[in-house]
Amino acid sequence: MTARRPSSPRDPEEEEGEPRRSADPLQRFPAMFALRASARRSADAGRRLLRNAQGVRGIRIGNTEVPDDKKLTYSLQQIKGIGRSTARQILCELQIENKPTRELSGIELESLRNEVLSYDIGHNLDKENASCIKRLVDIQSYRGIRHVDGLPCRGQRTRTNGRTRKDRGTPLSAFKMTTSRR
Repeated sequence: MTARRPSSPRDPEEEEGEPRRSADPLQRFPAMFALRASARRSADAGRRLLRNAQGVRGIRIGNTEVPDDKKLTYSLQQIKGIGRSTARQILCELQIENKPTRELSGIELESLRNEVLSYDIGHNLDKENASCIKRLVDIQSYRGIRHVDGLPCRGQRTRTNGRTRKDRGTPLSAFKMTTSRR
């Protein structure tokens, strides 16, 4: 006779021939909950949102949620003010290898947070840029005047291009009509 394998622990309510029940009623009674495809997709999306809300999906570094499934160089680039070269520089200074963010130890994570805070990032970067532009406007330099007028200030031509900084409400044909009648 062959030796019997020990059975796995079972629910006392589970019968011998009956399969294990899932907690999701959509899987237990599929005919009863026959949903349209769109309703099924929205139910799946709601279930995914609930699953994401239960578990933390990223790590917070420098007031930014950094994804934990990407490698560190790409994760750090999610922080405003840190690009490719800065991310590599941070990792070289800390002597941390480029691995997925979720594999960081607590000590590595703390040292990474402290190093990132030494750079101008996020809101501090926005405040610094705004103060630089305000200084240019206050001293009434050429660049400051161009900022006030909403025109490009780095020497680009504005006769044909420059729609990004110009008023978009007036089409180019309206300018042509008024200038041709003179």
